[in-house]
Amino acid sequence: MSSKAIREYDAKLLLAYWLERAPPVAPHAQVKTKFVYPAVKVAQISWDPETDSITPDTKLPGWVFNTKLVAKPDQLIKRRGKAGLLALNKTWDEARPWIAQRAGKPQKVESITGTLNNFIVEPFLPHPSHTEYYVCITSAREGDSILFTHEGGVDIGDVDAKALVLNLPVTEAFPSRETIASTLLPHVPAEKKDTLVDFLIRLYSVYVDLHFAYLEINPLVVLDAVNGGEPQVCYLDMAAKLDQTAESICGPKWAIARDLSVYERNEAEATKVASGKAGKISADRGPPMVWPAPFGRDLTKEEAYIQKLDASTGASLKLTVLNPEGRIWTMVAGGGASVVYSDAIAAHGFADELANYGEYSGAPTEGQTYEYAKTIIDLITRGVPNPQGKILIIGGGIANFTNVASTFKGIIRALKEFKSQLIAHQVKIFVRRGGPNYQEGLKAMSLLGESLGVPIRVFGPATHITEIVPLALGIDMTKNKRNNIGRDGLHSVQPDTPPAQVAAAGEPNDTLGSIHPDGERTQPSDLLVHFDSKGASTSRPHYRPFDASTRSFVYGLQPRAIQGMLDFDYSCGRQAPSVAAMIYPFGGHHIQKFYWGTKETLLPVYTSFQEAVAKHQDVDVVVNFASSRSVYSSTLECLEFTQIKAIALIAEGVPERHAREILWKAKEKGVLIIGPATVGGIKPGCFRIGNSGGMMDNIIASKLYRAGSVGYVSKSGGMSNELNNILSLVTNGTYEGIAIGGDRYPGSTFIDHLLRYEQDPECKMLVLLGEVGGIEEYRVIDAVKKGIIRKPIVAWAIGTCAKMFATEVQFGHAGSMANSDMETADAKNNAMRAAGFVVPDTFEELPHVLKETYEKLVRSGAIRPKPEVEPPVIPMDYKWAQELGLIRKPAAFISTISDERGQELLYAGMRISDVFKEDIGLGGVVSLLWFKRRLPSWATKFIEMVLMLTADHGPAVSGAMNTIVASRAGKDLISSLASGLLTIGSRFGGALDEAAVMFSNARDTGLTPREFVDNSRKANKLISGIGHKIKSVNNPDLRVELVKEYVHKNFPSHSLLDYALAVEKVTTSKKDTLILNVDGCIAVCFVDLLRDSGAFTPEEADEYIKIGTLNGLFVLGRSIGFIGHHLDQKRLRAPLYRHPADDIFINMADVSQPRVLGRMH
Repeated sequence: MSSKAIREYDAKLLLAYWLERAPPVAPHAQVKTKFVYPAVKVAQISWDPETDSITPDTKLPGWVFNTKLVAKPDQLIKRRGKAGLLALNKTWDEARPWIAQRAGKPQKVESITGTLNNFIVEPFLPHPSHTEYYVCITSAREGDSILFTHEGGVDIGDVDAKALVLNLPVTEAFPSRETIASTLLPHVPAEKKDTLVDFLIRLYSVYVDLHFAYLEINPLVVLDAVNGGEPQVCYLDMAAKLDQTAESICGPKWAIARDLSVYERNEAEATKVASGKAGKISADRGPPMVWPAPFGRDLTKEEAYIQKLDASTGASLKLTVLNPEGRIWTMVAGGGASVVYSDAIAAHGFADELANYGEYSGAPTEGQTYEYAKTIIDLITRGVPNPQGKILIIGGGIANFTNVASTFKGIIRALKEFKSQLIAHQVKIFVRRGGPNYQEGLKAMSLLGESLGVPIRVFGPATHITEIVPLALGIDMTKNKRNNIGRDGLHSVQPDTPPAQVAAAGEPNDTLGSIHPDGERTQPSDLLVHFDSKGASTSRPHYRPFDASTRSFVYGLQPRAIQGMLDFDYSCGRQAPSVAAMIYPFGGHHIQKFYWGTKETLLPVYTSFQEAVAKHQDVDVVVNFASSRSVYSSTLECLEFTQIKAIALIAEGVPERHAREILWKAKEKGVLIIGPATVGGIKPGCFRIGNSGGMMDNIIASKLYRAGSVGYVSKSGGMSNELNNILSLVTNGTYEGIAIGGDRYPGSTFIDHLLRYEQDPECKMLVLLGEVGGIEEYRVIDAVKKGIIRKPIVAWAIGTCAKMFATEVQFGHAGSMANSDMETADAKNNAMRAAGFVVPDTFEELPHVLKETYEKLVRSGAIRPKPEVEPPVIPMDYKWAQELGLIRKPAAFISTISDERGQELLYAGMRISDVFKEDIGLGGVVSLLWFKRRLPSWATKFIEMVLMLTADHGPAVSGAMNTIVASRAGKDLISSLASGLLTIGSRFGGALDEAAVMFSNARDTGLTPREFVDNSRKANKLISGIGHKIKSVNNPDLRVELVKEYVHKNFPSHSLLDYALAVEKVTTSKKDTLILNVDGCIAVCFVDLLRDSGAFTPEEADEYIKIGTLNGLFVLGRSIGFIGHHLDQKRLRAPLYRHPADDIFINMADVSQPRVLGRMH
């Protein structure tokens, strides 16, 4: 979405802050007079539906209570005065009840009824009528225009007829003061001209700097000068739109103007206060811009949720609830497709039953699709079931790169959650989709219907995109001669069409190391295909920017798109890849490997256009995948090189001002721009832009590997795939197809490409798929009327349903909104029909008029169908084949404890959100990841207790000492920690495992405690876990006492601990320091936990003892202490440690004496 209306309150704040601060639009655009900038005095009054009250007085500025006021709704309502929605010259005591009486109440304005919930209050300004003016700045493709009249106010009348206009073309310099005054202000008194010129200069500077798309002030009041001062400018009513796509650039500027503290005190102080006060912290200084819904359509909770979801993802998610009680709901993939489905429903007379408009596109994840689907299904299944049941149409075009099966997983998950509600509301579901992996997606949907008990019918790309609409609505289309079903429906008119399939990945015959018939082996270099870079590109007609020798740069690392382009090249029989190199400023010079058929080739990656152009002079096309933030600078850089003749801009969300500048600079240099916000285009048999045409199976199915005779232009990328599909079925296929993009200012328009097709003798028939909004179709109409375009044109403008919506609806594309009657889809279709275009009555009839027009050309001899050619088989990429389930491969690793692939991280099957919701603690997480099961709370608490007890044992032990020495040697935390951990073994820390084994074996073999001690002594073996240097029977280790107390109190059984304590009685009778130490106590207790908790079998318990689980507890716990020692040394800035020499006994033998290897005891 680009141009969006904002509240009058916000527009006035933007002007109040930036009118004085915005940089001048040009160096000479300076203020000449002692211009007095208007003071900001606006207050916003909002209605809270939860409390049914308006903004309290305590939150209003002081001037409201001592000033005569104007109060009015601030909800994008036009002609408020005529609707009686204006309170003038009121005190706050009078204005407040006026607002309160209307707040939260329905209000009808002309034909629209909406709830009043937002008001603006500002000082009342008495003024004579002769001081009122009108000013408006608008933006169009060619540039901006300033409209001005010396008469303003509610009775201004026809502005277009009255206003004087100053046009500001994109590529021309800003005019002088004299030009502004002579063009716009001839009827303004001389004493006010300079002031108004200053104001208009500053106003336009703000307009440009803040990326306004529309700004109207009526009336603009210019009061006469007082006491020799300057005339004073005031703006009363204001309407404005901002370019929402410029938020990444202007968001901070919009936000600071909405920070009311900057108007209450000086900025330095305000900054301190704002940064120091508590409360919600926003990304910028001030709250972000608010985008209100049109009057009469307040955002529902669900719409707001989807809007928030849309803002947080690179995909596109849109939802507008038109009629919550409606029976027909849609869930459509693609901006163009979503409009087409709404058109079809309205065309069959069901517009009043259409419940929603929306779309999901841009490859949303399974999780995002699930949230979107869940929201819509929840809306469908609310309230009392309709006796007639409800219909859900899950539709879409043929996707370019979205994995259909993957997005369907999210929808299926949502449908399963609402099984009973769907049955109760008698919901019937109709699905139509095409694109990557659509077969698996449709199969999953079909199987779901069987298990869910809900009727689900599925259709693929062989069914016309909207053919499921009459089926869903129960309309009998067999009586329609132009139906797309049955024997007379869509089918290929070309003989010998090859099957639409791509070979699954497999081992090529000529693999590395394989032996040839001559006895030689295949070498690595034999599998690489090398293509020499040619000199300057071969000349071709200007009307044919792409042919079989076209070479391109791809800007950005897009391996999947590039591989798709090379696969297309190979299927077309090209002699060399269409991609010569990649340009990626951030990755450094390197080479990437791609497939060329069954072999491989290398493509260089450069960091700049300059280097790439110098090394590849045959390249004249750039496919720019740069993001919306960097596409402007990268494209301007590209335009500096004269060898580049065409650029495709894929990015969505490019600011309109940037898009306009690019297109006009490109026009000056004779460079063709396709996009932005486009999938690109395709020249069958020659060249493919990025992901155009979809996956290779669709390329083959639509016969795009060879040229047809029909050239088309579409705004929608998804709908261009539909056209490829339709044209392959009813004609000999596509000659060239371009998706110009859905933005308001595409780099090239319908007429640009249709004129090329007209001049190209190989293109015999034209197709134009337009849409509601804009006037570009009229340029084509004009060319046809003038005889410039003579070839037959089949045309249709989508968006015919717009007239049936009670409130303004923004369709999927930024430019698909009518701002006048002539911009409606109906007006365009009628005008094209009147001009001699072949225009069907509905979109469903498009395939048939295409077929009829094509067959006429065949009969006349203008088109001579050629025999089909068999395209080479393209091996499927291994990863994609694996995703489709066509091949299998043993996994290199097996993991059974965690999974991050889904919507939520799983620990042994438990969702991470549930880990916190159920508060299982660190011990619970250890139980999941170490033992793959939930242990009882007493067991998890014991694990946590062990970690706390083993966390540290002072700086003198070997592990801590190693950590300290490494830290003092300047090593980082990881190195110091590793140094300490490497000391853990049988002599330090490893006693837990050994103690567990010794005590367990002794008891399991039936040894009494005394026999165990005696046997160990006879074997000259120390008992692990027995003995302490300091602690004794009379000076017990409190850590041991804590463990024993906890185990006796909480463990269901502690037999091994009891056995160990019996052993301790035997050993301490000999020496009082031979106590059960903390390592031994923890070890035997943990064995009791494993054996007696009921969570493990005896075999599992023994296995966990053997594989080092107990040592794991020590390592995990002691890491806490080691990290603490490292941080402590860094905090103390301890120097390099050197051990004192007098603490080392050095005994070096005389070199004359023979060397004897000795053993230290």
